[in-house]
Amino acid sequence: MKPPPFGYHAPATLDEALDVLAAAPSGKVLAGGQSLIPLLNMRLAAPPELVDINRVAGLDTLHAGDGGVRVGALARHARVERSAEAAAVQPLLGRALRHVAHPVIRNRGTVVGSLAHADPAAELPAVLAVLGGTVEAASARGRRTIPAAEFFRGPMEPALEPGELAVSAFFPAASPRTGTAFLETSRRHGDYAIAGVAAVVTLDEDLRLAEARAGFLGISATPLVLDLTEAAGLHGDWRAAAAHARERIDPDTDIHAGAAYRRHLTGVLTERAFTSAAAEALRKAGE
Repeated sequence: MKPPPFGYHAPATLDEALDVLAAAPSGKVLAGGQSLIPLLNMRLAAPPELVDINRVAGLDTLHAGDGGVRVGALARHARVERSAEAAAVQPLLGRALRHVAHPVIRNRGTVVGSLAHADPAAELPAVLAVLGGTVEAASARGRRTIPAAEFFRGPMEPALEPGELAVSAFFPAASPRTGTAFLETSRRHGDYAIAGVAAVVTLDEDLRLAEARAGFLGISATPLVLDLTEAAGLHGDWRAAAAHARERIDPDTDIHAGAAYRRHLTGVLTERAFTSAAAEALRKAGE
């Protein structure tokens, strides 16, 4: 299969890239290309212009600090996955990245590109959503920061306006006495998840449950985040939290799995993920 014809641009600076996007607002941005190229080859996308940002300096940044992890538009999955600094600040990010496709894909694909693709079955949108992260978008008009809760408008529909480029994403740091876990089930290793959950558990100073949140993938049109703190109670009844999650979700049936199976699977994964995250939170509290 071959892609439809398109104009090709390879800007060397961010300003040049934004100028091209301003002149061709319906153009597509090429970073890792691991999602875009298959869409082009299957002719599911036919942009008139392709803007290759791989030569743009300054977009491959990765900074992990006290506040969180900021990932530039050209930072590859593999680099972020292997970053000890990023893992120390927000371990959920690396845990989710290990589930993204296969190593050869992660060597080329980008974190920000995955977010901008906005696939509801992808791992990183759920992680950004459950952590309350943000995406920074730039255009010839200026810059703006988009909260995760507003960024995913629908399947493959990010909240990027015509002419905008997602230049970075920010994943907030794990707070004290917080544990995380990421679990998913797929038909084969590397396939998109039938269902998955990113769990975050925070304990108070008396080691009682302060907060329990879960971000779900593969069960709705956009990443779904549920606060299950009240359902779990002060002592973390994860079976009750999982039952509450099953009641709150409304998964679809498709060629991969039925709605009933997805609902059951989500409950199983939720209970296991919260159990693991809570154990980590207890370990951290004892350090």
